[in-house]
Amino acid sequence: MAIVCKSAAEIEKMRHSGRIVREVLDHLRTLVAPGVSTMDLERAAEQKMKDLGAKPAFKGYYDYPCVLCTSINDEIVHGIPSAKRVLKAGDIVSIDCGVVVDGYYGDAAITVPADDSITPELHKLLDVTEASLYRGIEAARIGNAVGDVGAAVQEFVEANGFSVVREFVGHGIGTRLHEEPQVPNFGTRGHGARLREGMVLAIEPMVNSGQPGTRVLDDKWTAVTVDGSYSAHFEHCVAVTRDGPMILTQ
Repeated sequence: MAIVCKSAAEIEKMRHSGRIVREVLDHLRTLVAPGVSTMDLERAAEQKMKDLGAKPAFKGYYDYPCVLCTSINDEIVHGIPSAKRVLKAGDIVSIDCGVVVDGYYGDAAITVPADDSITPELHKLLDVTEASLYRGIEAARIGNAVGDVGAAVQEFVEANGFSVVREFVGHGIGTRLHEEPQVPNFGTRGHGARLREGMVLAIEPMVNSGQPGTRVLDDKWTAVTVDGSYSAHFEHCVAVTRDGPMILTQ
């Protein structure tokens, strides 16, 4: 499948979708607290999308049942919201959200502590994962390769004593949720597809506090760490422009 470069007008449409994703995530961040279930977050997100005139990108995608992915503690990605999954003090929850507006997609993720009782190690995991996202974004420049983005993430994460998930990666995005190229959070500088003006990438480091290994639970969706270590996930959609990387989901 060919890589699709977007026009300035298309990027502006994607910026609109991206702003809505950010508004939903900003709203959900204020709701995260001990005693809140991931289904509470799901319902709030669905209502907010409706209020903002956006359609959910995830619901029905390969039969996924919800508008959010909510992944707690050792869950890496694709955790399914449930009334039974209630946040406790000291938990962290990754919230992945996507919308489509006028045929163009936006996709972003944040990881939020349930309260201020999380351990210093978990604080560091969240800080390093989010900072690694911006290292990857900084590498999303015309003439660089996809491998430059992945290497920037990987080098920073591993220098801080954490590990990068290999099985789940970022991706191109536009009129489809997942487009070419794949954007791993590891790699070799100079390797992979060359970045060209108008490419839009969903860059999304998934970082484990322990080993990088993953497994998928019996629900066929929820990915967890093999060793039970905690995992964090941050994501932005980024356009490659002649003026440098442009974040569309902020």
